[in-house]
Amino acid sequence: MSTAARRPFALLASVSGAMIVALDGTILLVAQPSLRHDLDASVAQVQWTSTSYLIAVATLLVVAGRLGDRYGHVRLLFLGVLGFGVASAGIALAPTIGWVIALRAAQGVFGALLQPATLALLRLTYPPARLGTPIAVRTSAIAVAAGIGPVLGGILVQQLGWRAVFWVNVPAALVIAALALAVRTPMPERTGSQRLDLTGTALLTAALAVLVHTLADVPGRGWTAGSTLLELSVGLALSAGLVLHERRAAHPIVPRAVARSVPVTAAMALLLVISAGLFGALFKATFYLQDSLRLAPLATGLRVLPLTALMVLGAPVAGAALRRYGPRRTAITGTALVVVGIAQLSSLGPASPWPSMTVAFAVLGAGFATVMVTATGTVVGDAPPGYAGVVGGLKQTAMNIGPSLGIAVAAGATGAAGAAGSTDASASTMSSSLLPLAFLALLGLIPAFLLPRHADGEVGSAPLPRQRAPQESPVADVGERP
Repeated sequence: MSTAARRPFALLASVSGAMIVALDGTILLVAQPSLRHDLDASVAQVQWTSTSYLIAVATLLVVAGRLGDRYGHVRLLFLGVLGFGVASAGIALAPTIGWVIALRAAQGVFGALLQPATLALLRLTYPPARLGTPIAVRTSAIAVAAGIGPVLGGILVQQLGWRAVFWVNVPAALVIAALALAVRTPMPERTGSQRLDLTGTALLTAALAVLVHTLADVPGRGWTAGSTLLELSVGLALSAGLVLHERRAAHPIVPRAVARSVPVTAAMALLLVISAGLFGALFKATFYLQDSLRLAPLATGLRVLPLTALMVLGAPVAGAALRRYGPRRTAITGTALVVVGIAQLSSLGPASPWPSMTVAFAVLGAGFATVMVTATGTVVGDAPPGYAGVVGGLKQTAMNIGPSLGIAVAAGATGAAGAAGSTDASASTMSSSLLPLAFLALLGLIPAFLLPRHADGEVGSAPLPRQRAPQESPVADVGERP
């Protein structure tokens, strides 16, 4: 099968693999109250059904990407999606909350295996100049999956119980596995440059695990709690050890060709801060709508619907803008829209008309879709040949840590506002907690300015260097050359 003939299968596998993960993340939120009641679990135990998954997936994404670069991304996608389906079936049959937590961690491991592969398949089957459209389709599909998750979850839980939200993953996983087999990309040659450094892997995994756990617990403990400060110190120490080791390692876990790529590192930094701003704002706005304005969950979902709609509609527009105006200007525009959307939300109060919030969410959705398409296209398109998997893993890591950081910032700011003793906490807290998130998103302008000026990977008239990594086999990049 030719490269062009593989593209529809690669796109379907990439889109469906990304959708099953996005759907699982939002559908569980609706099922957790019923799960807690049925298994007689505590609130802390139910929280760990999300935390265990998040830690597992965030710590292994880069490692999974390296494994895909060495052993083949189709293999990793096939193994990951089948394991994801098996773990989902196990959760649906789980007799106790302990089993659910353990199997959610296993589900996170397999989710980490499949996610970098979904991006790498696009890089291996599409030339960089044509990546905008498939990435826009993938972004829209993720938005659709995340948007319908709560609705589908509510229907399944109401009609069949919480276990049904995990059973639905099983047939979907089988279909995606069949699509992965149909792609049939050539196997990369195993070279010394792709050896997995076990020390670096252990340091990276430990640092990310501590960081994610710390951020996940900030809403309950606060930033100034002794345990939070201790875990942050441990995470910083592990990160420093990782950087020192990576500089001396013969085969670093993040290859030097990737670490030295300005477009790739800038795009990942942009995704980190923008996803933090968006999800932190969404976290705060959801509680504001339900706790302060006393809206029902369905009414809350309808208020937020413009965000999903503009993500779906904005992704193809962002793809066209990326091709016409280049990554830098498109990313700056998307970042500005996110900042404006958060600022608009921060100005709202109980007496504000509902169209104002609708516009704010719409602007947020359009801006986030623009950043997602631009940064993802840059990460995948500018990946050094042979390292599509590791950059995909880094991109997904940023997209997992960003939301945790944003929620932690929003929760910390809310706590500070509440401690101020305002007589109108419901109105003031919305503004106080969102302003730090707007500033965090504003920082995205720095990496946005570092992206290439033109869509073809050039800055000004000087082309960006694209050097092949030492000892790299040309089979590792089976797509068309730029």
